[in-house]
Amino acid sequence: MKIKTRFAPSPTGNLHFGNVRTALFSWLFAKKNKGKFILRIEDTDVLRNNLKSVKNILEVMNWLGLNWDEKIYFQSKRFNFYKKIINLMLEKKIAYKCYCSEDILKNKRFYQILKKKKPKYDGTCRNLENNIFFNKKSFVIRFKNPKSGYVEFHDKIRGIIKFNNSELDDFIIQRRDGSPTYNFCVVADDLDMKITHVIRGEDHISNTPKQINIFCSLNANVPIYAHLPIILDKNKNKISKKNSNINIMKYFREGFLPEAILNYLVRLGWSHGNKEIFSISEMKNFFSLNKISKSSSIFNIKRLLYLNKYYINNIIDIKKIILLLKYYFKKENINIKNGPNIEKVFNIFKYRCSSLREIVISSNYLYDKFLNLKNILLINFSNKYILIIFKVSYYNFKDIDLWNSSKIWKKIVFMSDKNNFDLKNVIDILRVTFTGKFNTPSISKIIYLIGKKRILYNLKKCILFLKSSFI
Repeated sequence: MKIKTRFAPSPTGNLHFGNVRTALFSWLFAKKNKGKFILRIEDTDVLRNNLKSVKNILEVMNWLGLNWDEKIYFQSKRFNFYKKIINLMLEKKIAYKCYCSEDILKNKRFYQILKKKKPKYDGTCRNLENNIFFNKKSFVIRFKNPKSGYVEFHDKIRGIIKFNNSELDDFIIQRRDGSPTYNFCVVADDLDMKITHVIRGEDHISNTPKQINIFCSLNANVPIYAHLPIILDKNKNKISKKNSNINIMKYFREGFLPEAILNYLVRLGWSHGNKEIFSISEMKNFFSLNKISKSSSIFNIKRLLYLNKYYINNIIDIKKIILLLKYYFKKENINIKNGPNIEKVFNIFKYRCSSLREIVISSNYLYDKFLNLKNILLINFSNKYILIIFKVSYYNFKDIDLWNSSKIWKKIVFMSDKNNFDLKNVIDILRVTFTGKFNTPSISKIIYLIGKKRILYNLKKCILFLKSSFI
């Protein structure tokens, strides 16, 4: 059997982690088995669809590298195909026209609830013969669900799941306006696209018996189902489009790497021994449906940050990182033209930061053209003491021929010892002066990155600024 899976999001909001994990697992299963993975946009809900959501789906899939093997399918462009299948179902009498008005249906539901019965269509029009009177009325088309027996399927994650047909409804497959409904379109598409495995969230379990019954009524092969457990947020609420406004692309804007996102997602409900870090090729090689847990997973941002930091520090493609950092510097309106080499900045800051954007924000002072002299006012020492340190620093730094962090550090230690300065005081004064921050990488590395010319120029400015304060 040629394996074929699909990811079929509806464009009614931004993709969240639950959606993307479904896409990843479907993609991995297809790739592991040398099969095909397709992308299908389920956009039959005209009132809720929006183009921004379609764009978001494509952006996320492309960013994460979850490539599809055929053209993108849009359900909204397949209405003629659906119409043919529905007409066939009417001919075979496995579907029927229902002429009950909305008011009649509301009344039926009201009295069923009043009698503590499960609300469902009572089959009034199930066996009606067509006549002129009925043909003039508006109608929906319903699937003629079996009244007896049961639907049983083996879920690859949950085992045997069974539903009594008596609990199911003659559900609508075509609305009054002629548009097809979700449960019908899914079956028609899965059948037409030869989908072998349907991997999706557990919230679709209730739809599965309806869809299986349509497959069986058409004498078609039923796909194998695997329903994934839900992902919960930190408050243990289900992550969904309804309760989450998080756009996965937010993590791109924050400087996360796709490798980290995928590695994090693959471990939400799936495991391979005690292994935590997976390359894409390892995910493909090790992935299997029988290793997916039935239990819900809780989204943990700290874990994601840890993985992102790991990938930042173990990245192989440094050129890719440099290009991304340039993008983030530009987004933050930081001009890098006359500043230090980005790769050198990256190599110093990567151990301290959990995202590329954090590296950019943490190192922005390295690219400031003008020193903010107000930084000096943040230092909790007397101006005379600071002035002496600036003067001594100027002449010692000027004396360095080979400008590197090692030579700079030796000079800082030397001038502190020779002038009986407290080394920590010297470091604190220089750090706050040049960065405006109290916590940075090694001061000798910061001074090295800023460069000898700028350091000497800025020390001169600082000396003049302090001298003027004595007048």
